[in-house]
Amino acid sequence: MSKRHAAAPLPMRDGVAPSYLWLPEGQWPDMLTFLIERYPQIGAAQWQDRMARGEVLNGDGAVLAPGSAYRRGMRIFYYRELERETPIPFQEEILFQDEHLVVVDKPHFLPMTPAGRFVQETLLTRLKNQFNSADLTPIHRLDRETAGVVLFSRLPASRGAYQTLFQRREVHKVYEALAPRLEGRDFPFTYRSRMVEAEQFFLMREEAGEANSETIIDVIERRGDMNLYRLQPHTGRKHQLRVHLAALGIPIVNDAFYPLASPCEEDDMSQPLQLLARAIDFTDPLSGEPRHFESRRSL
Repeated sequence: MSKRHAAAPLPMRDGVAPSYLWLPEGQWPDMLTFLIERYPQIGAAQWQDRMARGEVLNGDGAVLAPGSAYRRGMRIFYYRELERETPIPFQEEILFQDEHLVVVDKPHFLPMTPAGRFVQETLLTRLKNQFNSADLTPIHRLDRETAGVVLFSRLPASRGAYQTLFQRREVHKVYEALAPRLEGRDFPFTYRSRMVEAEQFFLMREEAGEANSETIIDVIERRGDMNLYRLQPHTGRKHQLRVHLAALGIPIVNDAFYPLASPCEEDDMSQPLQLLARAIDFTDPLSGEPRHFESRRSL
């Protein structure tokens, strides 16, 4: 096994794998000076405490001290720690599990994986703690704001077979969304556009050019001045369904990003984005059996 793919010298802790960093080109007198400059939001005292606990290591498993020499190309391992993490008061539900898959009904607001201001309050961390498994990995993703069905792989040996289904677009996904009524259209219809990353961090936008995103849009039922829509994406662009409905003038109820991003504030847990990953269908690449998984949630 190559050094680049060697196992991490720190174990999974509370469902979270250690983070790592390849040290870049540059000159720093010692490790502490580099870490303070690289991560200014983490103070010297915090790094010194982590090092004293033996929780900053190099790729060979040697504990690094504040005065350890900085060496370009070395890989270091450490745990991400947050002083305060917003609790997510909603629970996921296991819909199915076997030796290869865990199928989960994700609640709104719960991130898929650790990032930013969330480490423990993520679906992956919760599942790793529940199953006591460091090998669990999401096969595809849902936005933090979106609820519904999502698949996780349990075994590295079979993971690629399931990932290939998504890469080849051999997975049929159905979403539901609550949004204003759209007049002047015959349903169902297909909406296509070219989506690219927006200038504003994390967002997407449409531009002129060859379409790279496609969604079939239909109406399930009318609810006053709203419709409950059935959305079937044929492509998997980030925020695709949210961008498409906003572009049609019918942004999804409680969407804080589209058509205009709201100022970054604490989540209003009483106002979830009205978007649900309702169902997933595919032919199991290992058994050849048809698979159908459906959310038990509703909008």
